[in-house]
Amino acid sequence: MPDQPLPEAGTSTRTGRSGRTGRKDGPGRKNATDGRTDQAERTDPASPTAPRDASAVKEGVSRRRLLGTAGATGLALGAAGAAAGYAARPAEAAPLASLGTGEVMFHGKHQPGITDPLQARGHLLAFDLAAGAGRKEAAALLRRWSQTARRLMAGEAAAQDDTDVARDAGPSSLTLTFGFGHGFFARTGLDKQRPAALDPLPGFSSDHLDKARSDGDLWVQIGADDALVAFHALRAIQKDAGGAARVRWQMNGFNRTPGATAHRMTARNLMGQLDGTRNPKPAEPDFDTRIFVPASGAADPAWMADGSYAVVRRIRMLLDDWEKLSTGAQENVIGRRKADGAPLSGGTETTPMDLEKTDARGNLVVPVNAHARITRPDQNGGAAMLRRPFSYHDGIDADGTPDAGLLFVCWQADPVRGFVPIQRKLDRGDALSQYVRHEASGLFAVPGGAAPGEYVGQRLLES
Repeated sequence: MPDQPLPEAGTSTRTGRSGRTGRKDGPGRKNATDGRTDQAERTDPASPTAPRDASAVKEGVSRRRLLGTAGATGLALGAAGAAAGYAARPAEAAPLASLGTGEVMFHGKHQPGITDPLQARGHLLAFDLAAGAGRKEAAALLRRWSQTARRLMAGEAAAQDDTDVARDAGPSSLTLTFGFGHGFFARTGLDKQRPAALDPLPGFSSDHLDKARSDGDLWVQIGADDALVAFHALRAIQKDAGGAARVRWQMNGFNRTPGATAHRMTARNLMGQLDGTRNPKPAEPDFDTRIFVPASGAADPAWMADGSYAVVRRIRMLLDDWEKLSTGAQENVIGRRKADGAPLSGGTETTPMDLEKTDARGNLVVPVNAHARITRPDQNGGAAMLRRPFSYHDGIDADGTPDAGLLFVCWQADPVRGFVPIQRKLDRGDALSQYVRHEASGLFAVPGGAAPGEYVGQRLLES
């Protein structure tokens, strides 16, 4: 798990699932440049909104009745526990708590779910096209998925047969992201459009891969700050697949809920470590060239312009073994202090690591096989990737071992220059390798964002 904080990223008015008009100048504010949501903003209290006129309320409530949540105050994050049920008079219901108002735009230069802050809940799933389904069926499916994603991310109901699972909820920073696997191109007769960067990943010594839970023709990433909103999107996507595609595998994950800490901070994984300290940041001048395929001058086909490549790995953490280590031993494995993520060479979390610093005995303060040392870009020819994972816990095995770990998702303009060289180096001597096991893997080409009126992948499927 390479040591890479998730980057920061981003007043119109929309009607949400509840039929409520939500302002976009509070939490979940649309960023004027790329439409992404800024997590620091969406965890602030939202401003109450004025009631709508009677006809508008009636129209909205016909789809979603407002839940009587707590007002948008500093108590917003406890609103779910304080709710008393459906309001007797929806027009007088309090506005949604700030956590539910976060909204990410579907249309944009890049697909959502890449540079957006980590959400509390996530689902990753892959589909295989059904027997007999080809390019025509795939195009119709991506059109349906895109329409559903646009509506649900705006806090609206699905176009048809909405299940009401997300009834009364706001958008909750929902994102849906779509990608294509290696096999998709042969199934649709588009072999000549398959990028070379999508060639299968090489094998690694830490791999114990389950083929049934790896790869797939189509990949979908779902994230939201509310579990029911995320599940609602999952069911809508599964239903939209119809007879065109069947689920190959599904994985469910979680992160800390935004606002659960006193201040914004790098996420912790199930080992208790801050995870993502050295993530590249959008403000860095070479961020786009590292993470996104350029619109021109790249070896990738034109339809991948402004897209990215997602490496997806289910990494099981051997927590029973890990938790037997002392805190000091764990810190030596990682190369950072567990309490605050600072490098063992001193400073704060963001202090550059001094790889040459030694202790009184002449030993390197950051061990030579420490995970954070090995994954540094300057130790890998500048290789870097944007990590955006979810933790997972899928129960307890018969022997009492927890099936838990990381749903690792990383983004890069080229996996051959991003993920592969770092993972190869980890294979050769990472101290963390004896405490993790890679159990599933996939590589997906994620095209650029859809412009208004387009669906994701249209430039490929209608080329």
